[in-house]
Amino acid sequence: MLPHLDDYLLYLQTNNYSEKTIYNYERDLTVLGTFLRELGLPFQKISKETINQYKAYLHSIDRRTAKEQNKGKKLTSFSVNRHLSSLRSYLRYLIEMDVHSPIPPEVVKLIRQERKHPRVPELHDLVRLIEAPSTFEKNKTIAVRNRTMLEMLFSTGMRISELIGLNRQQIDESGRIFIRGKGKKERFVYLTPRAYHHLKNYLATRTDTSDALFIPYRGRNTTPETKNKKRISPNYLQNKIKRYRELLYINVPLSAHTLRHGFATYLAEQGANPAAIQVLLGHESLDTTTRYVHASDRYAEKVHSDFHPLKNDCT
Repeated sequence: MLPHLDDYLLYLQTNNYSEKTIYNYERDLTVLGTFLRELGLPFQKISKETINQYKAYLHSIDRRTAKEQNKGKKLTSFSVNRHLSSLRSYLRYLIEMDVHSPIPPEVVKLIRQERKHPRVPELHDLVRLIEAPSTFEKNKTIAVRNRTMLEMLFSTGMRISELIGLNRQQIDESGRIFIRGKGKKERFVYLTPRAYHHLKNYLATRTDTSDALFIPYRGRNTTPETKNKKRISPNYLQNKIKRYRELLYINVPLSAHTLRHGFATYLAEQGANPAAIQVLLGHESLDTTTRYVHASDRYAEKVHSDFHPLKNDCT
């Protein structure tokens, strides 16, 4: 029901958008097409009122996914805004291609997002998590590999997708890693001596020729299969983190992103420049980075005690 949708997706591809971004846009616009079909409304007839109805539809538990499923769950405000942003991008494309657009992109207003107070575990709990594989994994080879993955996540602030996609040759002898991150942005990240030590220990266990830095081990054989070119899956690592958290009785939710968040938060607490943290995280906007800086209650408390104009006035 959406005109020139295939052309729009090809436009994204030729403009070097990532496969994941193109997939997300296609999925979101498929949901819009489902909504219009259920409404019995052609795309060229949509109006400002239609956009309000679409927002209500996205909030509804009766909403259908791109695969025509009804999960009975409300979308978060972040997810609703992603759908609306996909629609705005599509409308801008139509205008750029001189195709009639029933409404201008500016009409599609994003909704107000709830602000959740970010929860970052205490540093000692993050350290316990990082060291957990050495305690809980019976297979020592797996323990070394999983410990190295967690050490590297916290050492560099990498995203889980960046870690999983690493090849051996991306790391130089000083522990500097050249990566291509979200949006194909390139940057350097750095291993601490501690993380580099664990990486060397892990590489010493490898007898295969795979370029992939982190590979799965199959069956009971602790030696990597030389013909296996697969990588560790994100789900595997996320599930392991969840399991370690349960075994350690840490009550704050943990994920691979928590280690990235903790990396930025504790750098900020040590007085790191937000602009430098921005570079290390690969953020396009400093506003995104400052959300990590502001997440630290201890950092905010220190700023208050150090800089309040009446800090020394006890009268």
